[in-house]
Amino acid sequence: MTSQKPYLIRAVYEWLIDNGATPYLLVDTSFEGVIVPEAFINDSKIVLNIAPDAVQHYEVNNENIYFSARFSGKRMELFIPIEAVLGIYGKENNPGYVFQRGADLPSYTTVKLY
Repeated sequence: MTSQKPYLIRAVYEWLIDNGATPYLLVDTSFEGVIVPEAFINDSKIVLNIAPDAVQHYEVNNENIYFSARFSGKRMELFIPIEAVLGIYGKENNPGYVFQRGADLPSYTTVKLY
């Protein structure tokens, strides 16, 4: 069977949007293939605002997440393998899911912001 992780990421994203929350993605930038702005990486992690008004061309398939966004006024194309996603949560009250590296099933949690 395929991984549940991309399906859960898509579902939590939609749930956050439907409830007026700002979806944030926590990414392990040490994972091979991650393309994000290096200036915003902290301890091999980056938190990305993936709200519809913050990104363009947002797409999640079963292997990767793609979108473009502006950082310090410059447009950048981001590429995130699903395996590099550590969590997805809402900015306002932090409900969401955190994935253990290599685990398919998440735990529901209040996320500690980095």
